[in-house]
Amino acid sequence: MRPSPNGRIALGLGGVVAVMVALSFAAVPFYDWFCRVTGYAGTTSVAEAPAGKILDRKVTVRFDANTAPDMPWVFRPMQRTMEIRLGETGLALYEAYNPTDRTIGGRASYNVAPYSVGGYFDKIACFCFNEQVLGPGERVEMPVSFYVDPAMLDDREARDVTGITLSYTMHRAELPEPEEAPAAQAALATGGDGTTKQ
Repeated sequence: MRPSPNGRIALGLGGVVAVMVALSFAAVPFYDWFCRVTGYAGTTSVAEAPAGKILDRKVTVRFDANTAPDMPWVFRPMQRTMEIRLGETGLALYEAYNPTDRTIGGRASYNVAPYSVGGYFDKIACFCFNEQVLGPGERVEMPVSFYVDPAMLDDREARDVTGITLSYTMHRAELPEPEEAPAAQAALATGGDGTTKQ
């Protein structure tokens, strides 16, 4: 028995809804991948090693920190600015403090401004690559190691930039499952994520 015209329309609309739902789930990881590859919207790049060359040209990097509305941590850069040569490896520190009486997890999102240099700001190591877990009253210093790729001088939109702002927003994150917690704490104790407990 063939479906009625209304039945065919309903089936077609159901298929459209299913496709749209599937695309909505795929959009977030695709957008994240696209931003990381292209530097779109100020997304930084990730480097496995320092730059191959260092130029005399300098840029000033400014450091910014924010917290999401539901994140009670105190989060701040430990230096406001740093002057660095293109290709030179820089090390900056951020501090996080949990003033509450409970353990809270956090994860940082990040970007750089102006957006045109996002793809040339390369992080070698960063606290933002991992979730951070702070106990009640705990304070931690968190490093980020980076360089600004000399290739930005070949980009017409980026070559005249002399100031870059690296901005982080700390979001509340789910705490690890109980069986994962000992491994996470062991990594923190040995500096596995690059943080220094105080």
